[in-house]
Amino acid sequence: MQDIAIIGGTGLASFPGLKIIRKEVVRTPFGTPSGPITFGDYCGKKIIFLPRHGSRHTIPPHMVNYRANIWALHDKHVKNIVAVAAVGGIHNEISPARIVIPDQIIDYTYGREHTYFEKDLSHVKHIDFSNPYNQALREKLIEASDLAGVDAFKGGVYAATQGPRLESAAEINKLERDGCDVVGMTGMPEAALSRELDMAYAHCAMCVNWAAGRSEEEITLESIRECTELGMEKVRKLLAKLMEVI
Repeated sequence: MQDIAIIGGTGLASFPGLKIIRKEVVRTPFGTPSGPITFGDYCGKKIIFLPRHGSRHTIPPHMVNYRANIWALHDKHVKNIVAVAAVGGIHNEISPARIVIPDQIIDYTYGREHTYFEKDLSHVKHIDFSNPYNQALREKLIEASDLAGVDAFKGGVYAATQGPRLESAAEINKLERDGCDVVGMTGMPEAALSRELDMAYAHCAMCVNWAAGRSEEEITLESIRECTELGMEKVRKLLAKLMEVI
């Protein structure tokens, strides 16, 4: 049994420092995951790693087979999932390169396969999604950020949008009115699918840009890339400490 799986997002298609033990292509009833599952050793802890967008980052957010990804981890008896994700900062304290450990989520996506319970059912299953992130796992991430000296924003609402385009300034204003603090494209249905399969799930989100209209500067891929590199250093430090405390 693997205690923990890391789902890598933008900036984490590969996992520096991970000693690879083996890779396995997992077949699921819901199709093919984003890539082979990597079994490895990270800072003395056995983990599983799965790149959400594929090993070459070629799968856009709205085309990720979330059901296959989460099912594959469940099939390998994973108990905890830490999802690394790039986000845009809406809250004025969540600046580029800052790490965020959100505690709530709002789903604005559409057309995605978002549940395992839709046909050939013996009963209907409703999950309690009042608190979408596992609190015990969040607390471990927070503890790890403190130990690593990473100034993480400990809380906040993640807005999950459809993508792959970035949002308009007016859309960001609406998200802010809804109470959102960061915006990303992959948070749902990952969180809900993990809850359906009774796996603890939490976000380690990395702010890579100010959301639209929150800065006078244009959002460019180059600026996102630079912030991603800075943010990933913090993510790796945090994850290394997480291996000690989980």
